[in-house]
Amino acid sequence: MEKIIEEDKQGQSLVLEQVKGNTRKLFIESYGCAMNFADSEVVASIMANEGYNTTQILEEADLVLVNTCSIRDKAELTVRKRLEKYNAVKRINPKMKVGVLGCMAERLKSQFLEEEKIVDLVVGPDAYKDLPNLLKEVEEGRDAINVILSKDETYGDISPVRLQSNGVSAYVSITRGCDNMCTFCVVPFTRGRERSREPQSIMEEITDLWSKGFKEVTLLGQNVDSYLWYGGGLKKDFDKASDMQKATAVKFDQLLEMAAVAFPKMRIRFSTSNPQDMHESVLYSIAKHPNICKHIHLPVQSGSDRILTEMNRLHSREEYFALIDKIRAIIPNCSISQDMIAGFPTETESDHQDTLSLMSYVQYNFGYMYAYSERPGTLAGRKTEDDVPEATKMRRLQEIVDLQQQHSWSRSSDFIGQTVEVLVERTSKKSQEQFSGRNSQSITVVFPREDYKIGDFVLAKINSCTSGTLIGEAIGYSEMN
Repeated sequence: MEKIIEEDKQGQSLVLEQVKGNTRKLFIESYGCAMNFADSEVVASIMANEGYNTTQILEEADLVLVNTCSIRDKAELTVRKRLEKYNAVKRINPKMKVGVLGCMAERLKSQFLEEEKIVDLVVGPDAYKDLPNLLKEVEEGRDAINVILSKDETYGDISPVRLQSNGVSAYVSITRGCDNMCTFCVVPFTRGRERSREPQSIMEEITDLWSKGFKEVTLLGQNVDSYLWYGGGLKKDFDKASDMQKATAVKFDQLLEMAAVAFPKMRIRFSTSNPQDMHESVLYSIAKHPNICKHIHLPVQSGSDRILTEMNRLHSREEYFALIDKIRAIIPNCSISQDMIAGFPTETESDHQDTLSLMSYVQYNFGYMYAYSERPGTLAGRKTEDDVPEATKMRRLQEIVDLQQQHSWSRSSDFIGQTVEVLVERTSKKSQEQFSGRNSQSITVVFPREDYKIGDFVLAKINSCTSGTLIGEAIGYSEMN
């Protein structure tokens, strides 16, 4: 594997991994969650073994794959527009093959292949190893599809090809699937039941990244706090495991400890957590190790107990507050971010006010906020009328966004006058004379470049801020270098 340095459309340097001698070209785009981007790197590795190197030029591709998201209607509309673009290019280059990967592939397989005939192959999240066989079927003139969900596939035996990497930070997948049947979410149906990846393979992947100069990894899963390795199998079957398997099982806090101790000069992040599954042991691990980042993404979705019940969120408002209080007590400098849905079916103005009051209690550093979008196949989509008017949804969403903006300003202002450690990740989007990176709390920091370089850990004194960015000056290297 050799590295090629290219620039993206914003002039940022990208490190592309290429296999010498490969002659075919793969163009791959990813949408949705970080897990999709990590999956695309697995796909690129599988296809590298079939003679494909990745390209950023659509027109030169032999194979075009789009890794899709079904969590919101807007994401599906975006993918459909991209498919129109791919097929316009394909009319000029008929030898080019087009495929759909991921969650949307599983949900809309028949429409894509049989009704609309806009793709050549459809591949679900657990079937990427079957891509070479599916391509052979396409080359023989047949439509190809595999969306079968697996009980044990984790891709732990595949070394991902890093796509459009900054050479500094990387994703490492540790779990797949989800057992939490939130009524608004398609993930359990498109990604299957929850299973964890062998710890040794995770540590080997981090070791490989460290040897290549990476300085930060993010441990990924739909619900990382449910990580549980007991020798393989679904999490739900752990009760059937042998006494030896139970005694030697590895949980998420132990995995965090293993990574932090083995790689003391590498930052460790993780995402995403589910409030009902986060335990104090994880909080103490974060507090104990300076290289485990002090940021927790803790989706709540609503501040109303009634709506939380309708969503099948297995925690109450008060239980969420209790967890927030524990985080603040054990990790005082921890940032917390949220996911929030406005206008879930049957949501009243009182429910909405409960959400705003929850936000005021927590005062998140930042968040991801959306109006409810009905997803076919989910329990809410099947059994609950989407009865909140669109105008009401958008008004409530704006109120949530406005309040979050206030809290983000307040939280960012707290850093003024402090010195923070920043991992330099890229040139600032606004100025070639500045670098950009994140501190431990996952807040973006910008400062003059001087003689520093991408990949350095730098101490920066914060002089001012916006709601989402800290602005400072570098005062030296940190001990992490």
